[in-house]
Amino acid sequence: MVTKPRTFYTIRFNDCDPLAHLNNSRYLDYFLNAREDHIRENYGIDLKEWALRGFGFVVSRHEIQYIRAATYNEVVCIESALIGYGDNYLEVEMLMYDKDRQVLKAILWSRFTHINSRTGKKENHNEEILEFARQALVPGIDTSKGMNARIADLLALLTIAP
Repeated sequence: MVTKPRTFYTIRFNDCDPLAHLNNSRYLDYFLNAREDHIRENYGIDLKEWALRGFGFVVSRHEIQYIRAATYNEVVCIESALIGYGDNYLEVEMLMYDKDRQVLKAILWSRFTHINSRTGKKENHNEEILEFARQALVPGIDTSKGMNARIADLLALLTIAP
């Protein structure tokens, strides 16, 4: 199973500010669209089909840091990974790089709380979701140290990469 899927996107003009930088709020859209693409293409999970079955997820927390500007017409690589889970939530890390994955542009940590899409109430994961989480989990990413420590680790890896 691919645990760190990635896709490439071109930054669009209408998503940018007057200086041709990707608008801060649009980073979330790029990240969330990428994650949806990743889970559909790599895990065969269609969120609409899951919602019809009663499985829903709402964002209960985002933490984002912008490191280098993404600019108009630039091709970026977005990578996502499940980095934690509990009885009723999934924690996902999303990273935006330049197309060559040499420059870290932004990082997003999101917590998705499981709700029953029929009742709108929080619900614990069933065995199907837990099995997915066990298989997709990327171990070793310690969010308790904070995002700045994670960024330092990622930047250190970039400086030693071939």
